Amino acid sequence: MEIIHTYSRQQAIEDGFLVDVTKIAKEAGFKYPVALTHAAYEACVAWNDADSERKGLPQDESGRLWDVLYMAMFSARRSDTSEFVYNLFCVPKAGSKTTPQRTQLKAVCSSGDTLDPVVTIMLPNED
Repeated sequence: MEIIHTYSRQQAIEDGFLVDVTKIAKEAGFKYPVALTHAAYEACVAWNDADSERKGLPQDESGRLWDVLYMAMFSARRSDTSEFVYNLFCVPKAGSKTTPQRTQLKAVCSSGDTLDPVVTIMLPNED
C-alpha cells in the first residue's frame, strides 16, 4: 500500500494544532513529551490580562496550565490504561461565568514521531 500523506506531531506543533507544554509537564512529573490540542488549550489554559479584568479574577496561563497538568498526572497515577478522561474545575474564558466549572479532558499516551511515548491532552470529543 502506498502512503499518500503523513502529518507528524512536530508538524502539528509547528502549525499550532498542538501546543507543546513538555517543559512544564516535566515539572509536574511527566516523563514523556506532553502537548495539548489547540481546543483544550483555549478552553482550559488560555488567559490574558483582559480576561482577568473582564472576569474580575486574577488568573494567568501558567497557573491554569499547572492545574491541567497536575490533574492529568494525578489521574494518570490512578489509571491503568493509556487513555483516560479526567475532571478539573476551571473558570471558562468565554461567557460571563466567574465560578469554576467542571471540565473533562482526555489524556492519551501513544507513540510519537520517533515511536517513543508521548502524551496528548485533548477535549473528550477529540482524537
